Amino acid sequence: MVSIPIILVTIALFFIHLRKHLTAFLSSSRKSILAGFFIILLFYSCSEKKQVKTDPPKDYSVLTLQPRTITTYSDFPATMQGENIVEIRPMVDGYLESIAVAEGATVKKGQILFKIQNPLFEQAVVTANAAIKIALADVNTAKMNVEKVRPLVEKEIVSKFELESAQYSLQSKEAALAQAYATLANAKTNLGYTTLRSPQNGIIGSIPYKIGALVSSTSPNPLTILANTGNVFAYFSWNEKELLSFMNNVPGNTIQEKLSHMQAVSLLLADGTIYPEKGKLETASGLISTETGTASFKAIFPNPLGIIHSGASAVVRLNQTKNDALLVPQSATYDLQDKRFVYALIEGNRVISRAIESKPTNDGQFLIVTNGLKNGDKVVLNATNLKDSTLITPDYVKADSIYSQLQNK
Repeated sequence: MVSIPIILVTIALFFIHLRKHLTAFLSSSRKSILAGFFIILLFYSCSEKKQVKTDPPKDYSVLTLQPRTITTYSDFPATMQGENIVEIRPMVDGYLESIAVAEGATVKKGQILFKIQNPLFEQAVVTANAAIKIALADVNTAKMNVEKVRPLVEKEIVSKFELESAQYSLQSKEAALAQAYATLANAKTNLGYTTLRSPQNGIIGSIPYKIGALVSSTSPNPLTILANTGNVFAYFSWNEKELLSFMNNVPGNTIQEKLSHMQAVSLLLADGTIYPEKGKLETASGLISTETGTASFKAIFPNPLGIIHSGASAVVRLNQTKNDALLVPQSATYDLQDKRFVYALIEGNRVISRAIESKPTNDGQFLIVTNGLKNGDKVVLNATNLKDSTLITPDYVKADSIYSQLQNK
């Protein structure tokens, strides 16, 4: 823009040139020309003032950051298993005579589940009983011989050799009787194997065999699977990144100490409802699988009502509370070249863009700042497309009004 001094010099030269040729005219109209000159100066002066005039700073809401307590959670798909799962298999060969329970039934320890028919074991018991009777008769006969020979030896009618021979015969018959009793016990044990009882409280799984099927201890499939669901395990996996985050952020020197500092674990059932009982986190494997790149963990939950069945699917929810979190509303940030920024208020009520590192809360409304801001920093809430060093009028808002929606979650 042309400055006022240059304009004045130009006008002065113009009037000097006119004076040489129009002296008479200038003499008569000098007052008019001077008036015009002053009007021109006034116009440029007003124009210059309008151009340097600036707009007043705009009002923006500003939040002063203060540490707050926030609880976040992470969800992991899980598979449920009973605390103790037992395969019910026969110990002897035979035909399935009866099935005393139904699939999915709840059974008590000692309850009859199956009966197997094998006549050989029944006959073995009968034979053993008969052998005992024979052995018992032999023992009684041997005793009679001893009692008969003893007075003859005392009267020296027969030699001591006869008495000793009778006593040895008695000992042999007594041993045979003991062996007969052992054979009977073994036969009864084998016969007892034909009746299968529940070794624990639990729930019966599927039963692949029908009555009359030939079963044995070498059968590929068990008769059924019995799951004790008084307590249930939720098995889930952490990838290597999640495991490192757990190791770095949870206090403790060993993994067991770190697990002891973890809060109670929640469980989401298949229908999306939250299981009323809380669980405890435990390790299932301390190694990272080379095939999947994950480490296995488990959480144990009490199951007094038997709601959770072995093999069911669920979601394990791990809660983590942070007491000194700096929270910034998601709407107060913007992305630029794979980085997230906020407008921070600095000295002189001017704004500056500042890059931050953060992770979102579970509701997606706020960001937990891990780097780039500190306690007491001021963040502009409703700013868009501001340039650095822009002057604003801060309108400080109450933090409780901003975080009230978070507290109601």
